[in-house]
Amino acid sequence: QKFLFENFPKGLDFPPIVLSDWDELPLGAVNAFSIDDATTTEIDDAFSVARLENGNWRIGVHIAAPALGMPRDSDGDKVAAMRLSTVYMPGQKITMLPESAVQAFTLNEGGVCPALSMYIEVEAETLAVLNYESRVERVHIAANLRHDTLEPLFNEETLAAGKLDYDYASELTLLWHLAQKLEAARGKADNNTQVDYNFHIENDYVTLTHRRRGSPIDKVVSELMILVNCEWGGHLAEHGFPGIYRTQQGGKVRMSTVAAPHQGLGVAQYMWSSSPLRRYVDLLNQRQIIAMLKDEAAPYPKNDTALYETLRNFDTMYGIYNDFQRDMERYWCLRWLQQEQARLADGDELLVEATVIRENLVRMTEIPLVFRAPSLPEQLPAQTRVQLAITGMDLLDLSVLTRYVATLSQGTGEAADDNPTEASTDNLTDESIEAMTMNTSPVATVIEEAAC
Repeated sequence: QKFLFENFPKGLDFPPIVLSDWDELPLGAVNAFSIDDATTTEIDDAFSVARLENGNWRIGVHIAAPALGMPRDSDGDKVAAMRLSTVYMPGQKITMLPESAVQAFTLNEGGVCPALSMYIEVEAETLAVLNYESRVERVHIAANLRHDTLEPLFNEETLAAGKLDYDYASELTLLWHLAQKLEAARGKADNNTQVDYNFHIENDYVTLTHRRRGSPIDKVVSELMILVNCEWGGHLAEHGFPGIYRTQQGGKVRMSTVAAPHQGLGVAQYMWSSSPLRRYVDLLNQRQIIAMLKDEAAPYPKNDTALYETLRNFDTMYGIYNDFQRDMERYWCLRWLQQEQARLADGDELLVEATVIRENLVRMTEIPLVFRAPSLPEQLPAQTRVQLAITGMDLLDLSVLTRYVATLSQGTGEAADDNPTEASTDNLTDESIEAMTMNTSPVATVIEEAAC
């Protein structure tokens, strides 16, 4: 309630807005499909694959285009600029846009939706990128694929076995091979073994599931999002259009109105433009991209004070939202521990396993909970697995008390990352992730009980 009172003092209801008309758009000759979590309603991106007459492949990345109906200073723009992003929490979400606007532009299955599309031609055998073409058009969305049903079919094991007995198997396999090429070209190929946790809350009962990060689904989505965000950022800079970029030099991730390298991602420039239904920076950047493609004046010219105001406001509010999401995840972790404790007979202690990050800082194995365990023996190396007894919890200050029980295995001493950098979340987020930026913090994904 404190968060809502401080950040939404007028309540969560939206004022009435009227979407602007936009020009009739050509229909793209594609049947696109999206890949999202089962509860996602703000579907920002979709993909298509087609064979060209010359034998090469044409890969389409199609981004929902709310900028068409919400130009600068329109009613819809003012609402989005106030909220700046969607906020997710167990059991509900606070959307950036009203439901009427979301439904007008989300890439729902069966719809013919306005989209900002980038087409990438790749060589048939090597998958080398040959050229790019961007269009503003309408796109038929043939399917909304969902993680929970797709991942058992499309994963490293089925790819290795050559199993193609599911919808879009050949397209996904091609995109997987392309994603590997793109990742390697950035110099960032790795074997990410971190785990994302999903919270499902029903009648105050917490169910946790987890999935390994870096799966083929994650790689396909994240690499194609990195590609379009890099390329559109470069095109804006080449045409003299300012935008809001994410840059990283010397380890620090910053936001800037000038294109600059993002060292963590290994790209010459990087902007957020692929989540315009959920993030205001993306919506603003999409206006710039569409104007550039139409040979129109930039809605936000150089040195426009609105650019700097948006950058400052977003940077501040993004931090507030993420802090709130982390607190909510920690709260539901403690509630889960209470549930587990309630299963035990009177007098029994709840025993949990954790891994040493450094000194007495540990991360639990079953849930994404990091805390200090002062009773640990001194100088345990990082990555040591220990057993702890839960001796107390406080849901107000979100603390947990434990007692050391045993060492389960000795660690290697290699430092563990208890707080992933913004670079690492940039690498994954835009968009599997819904998971790394807007839908969640770097450690967990919250599944809403009631999909709006």
